[in-house]
Amino acid sequence: MNRIIDREFPQAHRENLIVLDGTTGQNAMMQAKEFGEVADLTGIILTKMDGTAKGGIAVAIQSELGIPVKYIGVGEKIEDLQKFDSDSFVDALFDVRLEDDGEEPGDTEDSEDQD
Repeated sequence: MNRIIDREFPQAHRENLIVLDGTTGQNAMMQAKEFGEVADLTGIILTKMDGTAKGGIAVAIQSELGIPVKYIGVGEKIEDLQKFDSDSFVDALFDVRLEDDGEEPGDTEDSEDQD
C-alpha cells in the first residue's frame, strides 16, 4: 500500500494508525507490536475509554514501542472520537481530583481547639 500511495500521491501526508480496545490490557500491546512489524505505525486510537477502562496500556505502548496515542474514543459516535490530551489522561489514570474546599489534608475542627 505504501508504494502505491508514494507513487500516486507523493506529497500526501499520511498516518498509519492502529485502533486498540482500551479494555484489552496486555493484548493491546501484542497487537501494536505485531502490527508495527508490518506497518510503520505513527499513532494509536484507543477506544472504549467511556467505561471502566483506564487505558494504562497507552503508557506502556508509548514507553516500550514509542507509538503515541493520537485519539481516544469515549462513545459510539464519530463525535465521541477526541484528540488525545495527555494531561487529562494522566489525571484520569491516577484519579486526580482537585480539592476546592480550601482544607489541607488532615485538617479537622479538633486541631483548631488545641491552641
